[in-house]
Amino acid sequence: MTPTYEPVGSPDETTIFPYHDLTPPTTADIYRARQIVSQHLPRTPLVRSDELSAEFDADIYLKREDTLPTGAFKVRGGMTLVSQLDSEFHDPGLVAASTGNHGQSIAYAGRTFDVPVTIVVPEGANPSKVTAMERLGAEVLFHGVNFDDAREHAESLAAEEGYRYVHSANEPALVAGVGTAGLEIVEGLPEIDYLFCPIGGGSSAAGYCLTVGAIADATVVGAQSEAAPAMYRAWSEGHLESDDRMETFAEGVATRVPFVLTMDVLRDHLDDFRLVSEETIKRGVEDLFTDERIIAEGASMTSLAAMRQRRDELQGRTVVLPISGRNISPEVLVQILNDESIDR
Repeated sequence: MTPTYEPVGSPDETTIFPYHDLTPPTTADIYRARQIVSQHLPRTPLVRSDELSAEFDADIYLKREDTLPTGAFKVRGGMTLVSQLDSEFHDPGLVAASTGNHGQSIAYAGRTFDVPVTIVVPEGANPSKVTAMERLGAEVLFHGVNFDDAREHAESLAAEEGYRYVHSANEPALVAGVGTAGLEIVEGLPEIDYLFCPIGGGSSAAGYCLTVGAIADATVVGAQSEAAPAMYRAWSEGHLESDDRMETFAEGVATRVPFVLTMDVLRDHLDDFRLVSEETIKRGVEDLFTDERIIAEGASMTSLAAMRQRRDELQGRTVVLPISGRNISPEVLVQILNDESIDR
């Protein structure tokens, strides 16, 4: 008989179950996660960008997480979590809500470890990401108009069907897994001064705080679209309340609800958090494609927009810009490249 679990009280506005641990991982946990990640995933390149280095008069390096098998950083966390999955969940399987990259991560890990996966996505989900999840063997269900609608449905399915609900951020193993990218950066570039990273649910920023920030004493700066500022407001105002505004085209940072586990890490360790405009995100997508021939998601380019806000202090410094994902829809990329209204 499939075990079922009822939700328990959560400090944030999402649903958690008794098997969820809200204790943030440590740097030591990230080292342990690397034992799994290094077995199943390639180390991603860390390469100097001549174009951006000239623009900022600094040494700018790109951490190419877009070269991972799913095209985004989150697969590091998915592999770590599913490798540790309790045996009672192997038959019922996993359920998660996603706008794409989290779902691909869990689908990839489920295929690797032979665990069934169901992903709930909003009706307008990126078709390329949906197709990728299905190709990885996941059952994809459409529900609601945004991520939080999909999330609530996934939470209901977990309670009703006994699936293991993989929260998009309140999972120490996910944060530890994605944090392994930070270990690779520190080992390859120990003199790093700054790292800029996007914040949606906050797992990558938390991972970088616990590695690049903690080990190399680098300044870690997070970035989010001003059109979806839930995590920024929670971080700056000291609460975990949802925010109704979610109008960004960059689905990787589109969430209305802040998450307690990652917020605990960010409040303690994140050095700065910037809101950036939709136009500056689009400009970053265009610039990376034009200058570097790199296809970057909008979420990834919140970081470049934040770098441009702090341009003056970066001169002469060593800076890392993670390219967190490449899974932008072709239609959106073409629109951005043809948009004559973007300030170039």
